[in-house]
Amino acid sequence: MNVDTISNVLEEFAPAALACEWDNVGLLVGDPAAEVSRVLFCIDLTEAVLDEAIERGCEMVMAYHPVIFRGIKSVTPASAPVVFRAMQHGIAIHSMHTALDVAAGGTNDVLAEVVGLSQSQPLEPVPAPPECKLVVFVPRDAVESVSAAAFSAGAGRIGTYRECSFTSEGVGTFYGEEGSAPAIGEAQTAQRVPEIRIEMICPVSAVDSVQAAMTAAHPYETPAVDVYPLQPQMAPLGMGRIGTLDSPTSLSTMVDRIKAALGVEHVLLGEPAGGARELSRVAVAAGSAGDSFRAAMAAGAELYLTGEMRHHDVLAATGAGMAVVCVCHSNSERVTLAKLTQVLAPQLAPVELLVSSACRDPFTIV
Repeated sequence: MNVDTISNVLEEFAPAALACEWDNVGLLVGDPAAEVSRVLFCIDLTEAVLDEAIERGCEMVMAYHPVIFRGIKSVTPASAPVVFRAMQHGIAIHSMHTALDVAAGGTNDVLAEVVGLSQSQPLEPVPAPPECKLVVFVPRDAVESVSAAAFSAGAGRIGTYRECSFTSEGVGTFYGEEGSAPAIGEAQTAQRVPEIRIEMICPVSAVDSVQAAMTAAHPYETPAVDVYPLQPQMAPLGMGRIGTLDSPTSLSTMVDRIKAALGVEHVLLGEPAGGARELSRVAVAAGSAGDSFRAAMAAGAELYLTGEMRHHDVLAATGAGMAVVCVCHSNSERVTLAKLTQVLAPQLAPVELLVSSACRDPFTIV
């Protein structure tokens, strides 16, 4: 399997259109045509993690945080050492970052599972990426091949479902003029051909690549592909998550649950004056999401779990009666890696998906 195919699967799970405008996600380093047998998943591609990728024979890395964030003017051992070494060893690098934070089943959904939210909603909803409906007409024996090509290029995903389409039967007509080479019938003869109409949803950002894939897989010399814009809607996606616990839980029990799930021995706990009552409603937001504490309070959260917060924001949150737990930035994100590899493994087989053992938060609480 090549780099481009793997990047498309990652993009399908967490579309780049979901990422924040300031972010830099997608394939950042590498040859799309290069073959891959192993992918290493990490939060930060440090020198130690790159050493691990090389030692374990990985030709590609999914580094959650972008290795190229702001524009760089050169790639040298001094200016961009990790990128330079990755390129030397032929290692491709893909980043998912805030697209994975927003995506269903991504970083914030996993963090919601950590605190025990069986059902949750986005803490800060975002509009759904613009979508359209693609329609193509094919002979019956080409339905599977054309559909597969469109799916692999990014069409046919609805929420947590993929390869979604609708087919109906009809009759197509055409007349090939002199110089044409119809796949069915002869030139300069009117034709009536039984055809199947295939419909599927497609992100606007992927229309060109899906149309190209459909055309390449289509048996007709000039296939007809219709594109219908769809009305934008608010998606049940967004940053952070908020929900109600199945049963009230004490703050101390919740802290123990968080430490066990994230594999950390210590957390930073901001407790409201007078102590925290039993928790029923909890909000989470991975990474550096301190600014979202106001949305958590507005949604009625009694506890806010995140990676890091500013001093005065913690004072404001606890002063308003909401407990805060900070676990350090990447500790709130790393738990997602194992879940992500499990979900993606069937789609990327036989490529081996590995979780980095050298990836860790730069801070240690002692």
